[in-house]
Amino acid sequence: MNELNIREADRLEITVFMDNYTDMLLVESTGVYKRPQIPLPQILLAEHGLSCLIKVYAGAEEHTVLMDAAITPACLLNNIELLKADPGSIEVVVLSHGHPDHFLGLVGLLKLISEKRDKGATPGIPLILHPDAFLERRLNIPAIGRPVPIPVLNEDVMKEAGAVPVKSEKAFPIANGLIHTTGEIERKIPFEKGFPRAEAKVDGNWITDPFRDDQGLVIKLKGKGLVVISGCAHAGIINTVEHAKKITGTDKVHAVLGGFHLTGQLFDPIIQPTIDQMKRINPDYVVPMHCTGWKAINRFAEEMPGKFLLNTVGTTYLFGENF
Repeated sequence: MNELNIREADRLEITVFMDNYTDMLLVESTGVYKRPQIPLPQILLAEHGLSCLIKVYAGAEEHTVLMDAAITPACLLNNIELLKADPGSIEVVVLSHGHPDHFLGLVGLLKLISEKRDKGATPGIPLILHPDAFLERRLNIPAIGRPVPIPVLNEDVMKEAGAVPVKSEKAFPIANGLIHTTGEIERKIPFEKGFPRAEAKVDGNWITDPFRDDQGLVIKLKGKGLVVISGCAHAGIINTVEHAKKITGTDKVHAVLGGFHLTGQLFDPIIQPTIDQMKRINPDYVVPMHCTGWKAINRFAEEMPGKFLLNTVGTTYLFGENF
């Protein structure tokens, strides 16, 4: 069942403004991806964060959306400038969840969008997020021996920077219905248990973070199937894809991109089950980024040749009729 009444897009471009990996010598391009060529001494910067610009097309219609805003404004804005992107064209910003490696660049980004927008544009930039993105959070790190607080998303600060927060627990349409957030993701995969060392304060009590705010984006590409984009996939990347299939009423998956959160010893045991399930889903392309981690990314490369694409900062993915 198509719960979303989702519109089909003709084509899609996804440019990675920020990821954990950059490679200035990886400049070849193919039909499905385009690598930037930045002359020295300028260089695209990488950090532990994620930010993607998404352009979607349907006939003469075109929309531009940004998902996440990395961890430092300086790195993010450096890359936007070098890639010659147009921040003034960004209509909506989507936050995948309330962790700082996805929102700390927001203030600088929101101010830049406001500066570059046409003077007649409607004031304010919609910021689509789950209400739990504002929860107080911490990480319980055994090596340190105590919980470590992490930066908290502040609604007033976002508003001062030009955001108009739009809180939604359910799938939310953007880009005139050509893109939807997934909303809260149904958890069905037994081995995808979240991040047990992450904690959140809920109703005044510290609990293992349920990550109700974790969400992705889904686009239905004409003649190709779904493109699913995750931030960190704390709900589980397989859960995320299966949820996207359910709410769109579409089984065919064209591409899965984003953070799969498989880095570190805690997640080593679920790397292989995740790859096995991704093989079952059988997307045409899989692009693990960010918190997927070196070990899991290499395993995807080994076990899904022809489908795996290595991401670097600045890469643009081109999905449409021919790819």
